[in-house]
Amino acid sequence: MERELSELEERAGYHFTKKEWLRQALTHSSYANEHHMEKSGCNERLEFLGDAVLEVVSSDYLYHRYPGMPEGDLTRMRASLVCEPTLAFCARELELGSFLFLGKGEDATGGRSRDSVVSDAMEALIGAIYLDGGLECARAFILRFVLNDIEHKKLFYDSKTILQELVQGRDCGALTYVLLKEEGPDHNKNFEVSARIGEREIGRGTGRTKKAAEQMAAYRGILTINHQQVEYVFKKH
Repeated sequence: MERELSELEERAGYHFTKKEWLRQALTHSSYANEHHMEKSGCNERLEFLGDAVLEVVSSDYLYHRYPGMPEGDLTRMRASLVCEPTLAFCARELELGSFLFLGKGEDATGGRSRDSVVSDAMEALIGAIYLDGGLECARAFILRFVLNDIEHKKLFYDSKTILQELVQGRDCGALTYVLLKEEGPDHNKNFEVSARIGEREIGRGTGRTKKAAEQMAAYRGILTINHQQVEYVFKKH
């Protein structure tokens, strides 16, 4: 496991002085319970701390980046960047799930790819970096992995609403989401959904819930429209 933790440090761009912070950040409560560890040995306390650090850093960043933006808009943008789906997306860029210490049951039921598990681990990792290296090290990590590519992440978070607004008012047919495929056991489902305008598919997405698959399909639909395919998409029947 030492080699694997070193690999994660390389990916994260931060090397821990106290490796126990990193190990704790990766320790899920199911693993702690299975190995009869103290409750404080899992990553829940680090998650609590990381959540607070993430909120401070993201608030400061957005405040200075968008000096004319009203408080309500700043709050909504921050929410889109620190929500569970977005943090899970960031965690997957690090392949964080593959480094987690999970109980056998949690592992067997798809915990390494579950949004709630990997997003919590992402916050715990932020908390661990903060404790080990201080606020500036945590800020550097957050800027690199969470606050990068803001426009795409904001789009991803609210893609169904944005796509609906793009379609609304145009005589192009209704926006619908069609379930194409549903696979896997109840504890580890995978859905595939097509976003369509009228009869035309504009995006397709997969996810572990139908809602997640629809969000991905909508996101890809927006990209389709943004890539100069508007004339084709909104062509009248």
